[in-house]
Amino acid sequence: MTSHLHAKRIGWVVLLLTLVASGLYWWQLTRAAGQLRAETVAQAELRAKQLNGAVAEQVSILVRSADRAAQELAEAYASGRKREFDTLVAKVEQRFPFGSLLQIASIDAEGYLSYSNLGMKSSVYLADREHYKAHLNSPEPRLFVSAPVFGRVSKQWSIQFTRPILHRGRFNGVMVVALSPEYLHRSLAATTLASDDVIAIFRQSGEYLARSVENEKAMGKHVGANRDFVGPDAAPSGSFKTSANFDKVVRLFQWQRIEEAPIVVVTGLSETTLLRPVEAILAKNRGQAIVATAVLWLMAFAAAALLRRLSAQQKETFERAEQLEAAGKKLATSEKRLRSIFETEPQCIKVVDNKGRLLEMNSAGLEMLEASSLEEAQSRSLFDYVAPDYKDAFLALHKRVMQGESGKLIFKITGLKGTARFLETHATPMRDANGEVTSLLGITRDITETLQAEQQLRIAATAFESQEGIFVTDAEGKILQVNQAFTRITGYSADEVVGKNPRLLQSGRHDRSFYEDMWERIEREGVWEGEVWNRRKNGEAYPEHLTITSVKDSKGRIANYVATLMDITASKSAEEEIKNLAFFDPLTQLPNRRLLQDRLQRALTASVRSGRGGAVLFIDLDNFKTLNDTLGHDTGDLLLVQVAERLVTCVREGDTVARLGGDEFVVMLEDLSENTLEAAEQAKNVGAKILGALNVQYLLGEHAYNSTPSVGATLFERNISIDELLRQADIAMYQAKKAGRNTLRFFDPQMQASINAHAALDAELRNAIENEEFQLHFQVQVDDKGRPFGAEALIRWDSPGRGLTMPGAFIPHAEETGLILPIGLWVLETACKQLKAWAQNEMTCRLVLAVNVSAKQFHQTDFAAQVRAAVEGNGIDPGQLKLELTESMLLGDIEDTIATMNALNEIGVRLSLDDFGTGYSSLQYLKRLPLNQLKIDQSFVRDITSDNSDRTIISTIVVMAQSLNLEVIAEGVETEEQRELLERSGCKQFQGYLFGCPVPIGKFQSLFLQG
Repeated sequence: MTSHLHAKRIGWVVLLLTLVASGLYWWQLTRAAGQLRAETVAQAELRAKQLNGAVAEQVSILVRSADRAAQELAEAYASGRKREFDTLVAKVEQRFPFGSLLQIASIDAEGYLSYSNLGMKSSVYLADREHYKAHLNSPEPRLFVSAPVFGRVSKQWSIQFTRPILHRGRFNGVMVVALSPEYLHRSLAATTLASDDVIAIFRQSGEYLARSVENEKAMGKHVGANRDFVGPDAAPSGSFKTSANFDKVVRLFQWQRIEEAPIVVVTGLSETTLLRPVEAILAKNRGQAIVATAVLWLMAFAAAALLRRLSAQQKETFERAEQLEAAGKKLATSEKRLRSIFETEPQCIKVVDNKGRLLEMNSAGLEMLEASSLEEAQSRSLFDYVAPDYKDAFLALHKRVMQGESGKLIFKITGLKGTARFLETHATPMRDANGEVTSLLGITRDITETLQAEQQLRIAATAFESQEGIFVTDAEGKILQVNQAFTRITGYSADEVVGKNPRLLQSGRHDRSFYEDMWERIEREGVWEGEVWNRRKNGEAYPEHLTITSVKDSKGRIANYVATLMDITASKSAEEEIKNLAFFDPLTQLPNRRLLQDRLQRALTASVRSGRGGAVLFIDLDNFKTLNDTLGHDTGDLLLVQVAERLVTCVREGDTVARLGGDEFVVMLEDLSENTLEAAEQAKNVGAKILGALNVQYLLGEHAYNSTPSVGATLFERNISIDELLRQADIAMYQAKKAGRNTLRFFDPQMQASINAHAALDAELRNAIENEEFQLHFQVQVDDKGRPFGAEALIRWDSPGRGLTMPGAFIPHAEETGLILPIGLWVLETACKQLKAWAQNEMTCRLVLAVNVSAKQFHQTDFAAQVRAAVEGNGIDPGQLKLELTESMLLGDIEDTIATMNALNEIGVRLSLDDFGTGYSSLQYLKRLPLNQLKIDQSFVRDITSDNSDRTIISTIVVMAQSLNLEVIAEGVETEEQRELLERSGCKQFQGYLFGCPVPIGKFQSLFLQG
């Protein structure tokens, strides 16, 4: 009965150990599955980040184009020059890809639509629009991007890129560049993605701007405030995982905010799609694991049965032991032999009492405990050697054995010298003559190395079944083993390749020297790594990342080769797609500006090194805008594609044809003659070929169309930059336009000299301002009695390099560059100081000094404040300062002009309208202007003695001035006859060489005091 109970307990122990082993096995399998999923997801996140960065760069380019267009249009619109504004609108329309630009519009300060390139049909109120309110309430001239809105004029959904229209720093409306969400959707949808993957563009505040799928469903809706990329404090980039609002698909998301605007690009890859191949592999592994577990349990039940059988045998052994005990003499004889066995047994044999004290232990056991003698080992309880994590199990085993059971345990000990070991012990109870258990007999072996080997095998097995393909060959190159990833990548099963050479995978794309170099490196360094093209079982060639490592035996001889391979088809495709987006024009497939600049840099470097010539041809299609306006942008795109095809046929294989944008193309010619004249002739021949090819009639859909190009050419020069080279070709193209179009012109160095002179003048003027090289000359003004009552201050430039320079040589340039502002302020301050000096002398204290004011100077928002500061700072009578304004100033915002003039009147300065009669003054406005004087232009005075019409005009001006209670002064009076005719017409004030030419202040005062 007792033996039966012991067997039953032993059986339960075996089953328990089997359960533990099964659990550990399934835990390891689950952990490996988790690692595989994590690695797959990590690779997907990297791919999503790369794709997201490429899309963000394209969106950034489009946003920069829209922002730049909005700024330029706002400035042009604010200037009031309609012709320049219309020209700029046409240029902006050509900049954008077809279908991307929906509308260019402006909203006035009251919130009504004031301009639309789609046409103005009726008054449209837009003050309720988000983009109008944003600029109305914000003093900062910054870009605003709206959520998708339905246009009241365009009748389409659009995204509004807006800038405020500022006039003298004040809000005067909003300029709108409206882009198509549908264009963004098509661009995103064209990106190669899996069916459940998605790319979306959001505002920073969370509204959808465009989505690669279900765009209409998502457009304008808010994604939710709980998204990591939403809000002003969101990080510039990052990742997260969640389910989408529209289709509830769980995706791995990457986002990146573009720097130019509050816009975020988000890429989401479906987790289900990513993990589908992984789950298939794991399902197969789970099937194998189920089979292995079943086999393990069968073995466990068999072991339990065997233990029951051993238990019965044990009982029989004890019975025989009792018989042997009775035979004392025989036991004594065999004791010596047993002691010898005990001491020489390589495994530990020990006897332990019920308190855990060592009674006996052989040398093998003492070595495990790191004790030199039994007495040293007995200095501790046996329990004290056991590691804490295993102590409870060890005590439980000891207790069961002392209760009469046998048992087995794997545990860890620490020896007296600190060495840790894993041991496996089999413990059996030892009974006295009465059958009472008094001690236990333990047979223990050191299994530390065995466990480490098993761990290494488990790690190796897990690694071998990784997501990378692996195959192992012998020293002769015959395949011994492959993993599942190898089969998945190549299509070959293990049965089809074991025993064969890996050359069956070769694609034929690499020559013999490639493989010779590979094996030479393996023999020299023991490893080779790189990209190689192989062929799958179905015949498909594919790129893979391959690593081959040699494995040597204990004698240093090569025993095996281990190869790991990874299919990089997807990453190669993504890399090629990103390259195409970055370097090629999507319409014509020609290199874009970025790739052209790269090739130009290489060509310039090669030209310097080889001495061979090169050239750049800049090609612009004549009247291309007319084609777009009449037949539409679709037809214009057809022409651009055909032009690109014809250009490619006109050049050699090594030359480059690129599209810069719109209807502008560039041809780069390399390897021309070393002789400059011969190189120019070669470039001219190619230009003539291009002219001939592009003059052939085009068939654009149902329309026959004739187009001509204007071509500008320039040759490579040493030490020339890319920007300078393209600029020269562009200048030459405009020379071709001026020459009548449909022709070729080379870059003209004289034009370059003019440009250089312009730049030199700019630099000299800036130095002149800094070094105070300007001076004022004064020309006297007299009344009808010949008495001086004032003077006009005229600027001169005393240049160290140019000498005394008249204003006509530098004032137009100063107006163009804005340098007129500091120059005008200097004139104003100097004139006021002169009036202050004249006030100290009785002869000059009543003189009035006239100062010319430029349009840019007058239209500054703080101009009146500048005048007030100059007058009050010098303590002069403001009535003695006269500001001469030109009629061109009236062409802008008349209300702002009148407001500024009223502010100047409040200061007390006098205002004169200079060059009157030569501009476009409206009498309606003239009567509202707070003027003191009209100045008759010298062009009417010059011919007054011979031209009756000039006399009539002057008389009319005088009568009109008198009716408006204004003074009249005539300039350019050079003869007494002119003065008399002017006086008869009613003019009482004069200025001109008849009375004195402009002179420096010293000479002016000397002449004045002399009378």
